Parts: sequence; C-alpha cells; structure tokens
Amino acid sequence: MSSRIEWTEVTWNPVTGCDRVSAGCDNCYALTLAKRLKAMGAEKYQNDGDPRTSGPGFGVATHAAALQQPSRWRGNKVVFVNSMSDLFHARVPAAFVRDVFDVIGATPQHTYQVLTKRPLRALRLADKLIWPGNLWLGVSVESEDVFHRVDHLRQIPAAIRFLSCEPLLGPLDRINLAGIQWVIAGGESGHNHRPMELTWARGIRDACTAAEVPFFFKQWGGRTPKALGRELDGRLWEEMPARLVG
Repeated sequence: MSSRIEWTEVTWNPVTGCDRVSAGCDNCYALTLAKRLKAMGAEKYQNDGDPRTSGPGFGVATHAAALQQPSRWRGNKVVFVNSMSDLFHARVPAAFVRDVFDVIGATPQHTYQVLTKRPLRALRLADKLIWPGNLWLGVSVESEDVFHRVDHLRQIPAAIRFLSCEPLLGPLDRINLAGIQWVIAGGESGHNHRPMELTWARGIRDACTAAEVPFFFKQWGGRTPKALGRELDGRLWEEMPARLVG
C-alpha cells in the first residue's frame, strides 16, 4: 500500500506484530494503529499479543499470502518492509525470513528498506541468508543507549546500511558512522510525543556532513507528524543513498 512516510513509497507487511524493546518504542505508532485495525476487523491484526509487552491486538504473525504482492506492482517501487513489525523479531521463523529475502531477490526492480531494532538476530542469521543487492538494512537509534545496534549492523553484508534516528530522544554526539550509507532523523509525533531539541538534530546532521553520509530530516514531530514542519535551519534535508539518486 502507498505510504505517507517521506523516505519511501509503499509499505509491505508480510509480518505484523511486535514487542517493546527500548525507550523508542514507548509511544509506538504501530501499536496504536494495530488496535484500531483490529477493532475494524482487519484480518492481519486479530492475533492477540502478550499484554505484558505489546498489548492486545499486536501479536506477531506471518502472512504467506502477502509474499506475492511485490510481483504484482508495476514500475520500480521503494518499499518499506514491515512498517507494522520487525522482520527479525524472535517469533518470526528463520524460514519465513528467507522467504521474504527470496521475494526481494526475485523482484530486483524494487528497492526494499528493512528496519529493525534486533540487528543481533539479523547478524546471527546473516550467513544463512542470501543478501540481495536491492535490500537496504537499517537499525533504529533513538539515543546513545542503543549504539550497540550500529555495531551489529556494521557486521551485516547488506548493500546499504542505514540508521533511523527517530524518535530522536537525545544527543548522538559519539556516534560512529563508519560503514553507514544513510541516516534518517526525526522527532516523535502523537498525543504523548517527547520533544526533540535543536542541538540533537543539528548534531546528527553535522556528523553526517563530516562523514559524507546522506542525511534525511523527516520531521520535528508534535501532536501530528507535520505539526512543527520539516525544515532544519531553514531548509529541507532529503538526501538519499546514491543508488536512488537520479
């Protein structure tokens, strides 16, 4: 389905459901949306999760029927994989991860963006997977507390390795961008959003500039995603990795 996320074009959800694992998950948009979709009767969201972690209506489930969707899309799409889950969640069977990778490899006309908070599992599976050249792998980095995710990502043979610093919850002054080809940053949105400070956004942008890493500033956040705009120091930052430029 088409996406309102600025750095992608469509979303593809062969897996749904997740659990909170760090502070960046506290106000998870996917959990809120999943509850709404369950109430509407959406088939993918009827699998209850563990109320101690993810809450009702957000249990992890795989959807084999969804594997055929990308082959039916016309043109060349930029695809965010599992906007409503994490492909490397422990409850996603390794065999299904391979099925997803097989689809990605079989549809080279599309570019696939996989974002995870569980790169250690991705690293443990890395040598058991064939990594297509059209697959980008990213990790969420909301604060310095999760810098270990970047270290794990660096060891994985993805064609493009990227960071999603959203919601940015603190400064990332000590970040090491070696081996990273793209950085997204943005503030949190929603009723309980936590504000992002200007110095945090400038800090990660300046680190990208110094390392010659493309930088994409998604939003300031607020009550709604667009409430406070998208400009940083008077301009839009929408840089992308070279594989999509032109």
